[in-house]
Amino acid sequence: MSTSSSPTPLCLPAPCDSVATASGHFAALSRAELALFWRSKSNLFNVLVIPAMIVMGTTTIMKQFDLTGAGLAMGQVMISTSAGVVLVMALYAPLIGTYVLRREEHVLKRLRTGEVGDVVILAAPAVPMALAALVQFALISGAVAAVAGLGLPAAPHLVVLGIVLGIVLTTAVAALSTAAARTAESAQGISTIGFLLLLLTSGTLVPLETLPPAFGAVLRYFPLTPVIELVRAGWSGRGADPSHALTCVAVLLAWTLLCTWAARRRFRWEPRT
Repeated sequence: MSTSSSPTPLCLPAPCDSVATASGHFAALSRAELALFWRSKSNLFNVLVIPAMIVMGTTTIMKQFDLTGAGLAMGQVMISTSAGVVLVMALYAPLIGTYVLRREEHVLKRLRTGEVGDVVILAAPAVPMALAALVQFALISGAVAAVAGLGLPAAPHLVVLGIVLGIVLTTAVAALSTAAARTAESAQGISTIGFLLLLLTSGTLVPLETLPPAFGAVLRYFPLTPVIELVRAGWSGRGADPSHALTCVAVLLAWTLLCTWAARRRFRWEPRT
């Protein structure tokens, strides 16, 4: 009696193993980036001090607008302003320089030839700046709330949602912006143009409620505007209804997906010749 042996099944790596490997790579690279970040005094000053100084300086700008007539309070406006300033100054601007510098030093190319995935390679450098942005926003918003007597946010989940999604979006925009930077020196110019556009079109420096209605309605669909609106709605309770929050989240996710798709196509992993 002959017996036929069953074919040996093809063994594929389990999905959980891939996730564990990616998590390990991400943790290792993040630790290395954190160590490099804390060693640089210029990084600490640029990311931890300058954003707070800019937020303090914007109080003079806000006094030029009729906030009361627009139904806004200075304290709530300053908290939402701090969210935009921190994301742009503590995350977007320095992250562009980091990406370009790693590219020019062939670090990105070497990492990519190994087992590390593209998403992990680009996400790890953002970790120190994202943490700094979170700490900055918590300290600034807490100080403003204490001085203005605002108390705790009415809908804290909207504040957290806006900041977290804003960090993801800002990281994607930074990766996309590096496509226009040939060298680390030119990255400074690109980041300056980028953060001015992000701040001026999001209601960070000029509240949309003080602009002509048609102009303000268009700017509500710009990349960083939903972050400002979610933070303000979360703190004041005004505009915290589910429909408004879902619209802001949808706009944020749409811009994040668009910038991520464009960054995957345009991001350069090797120095430009």
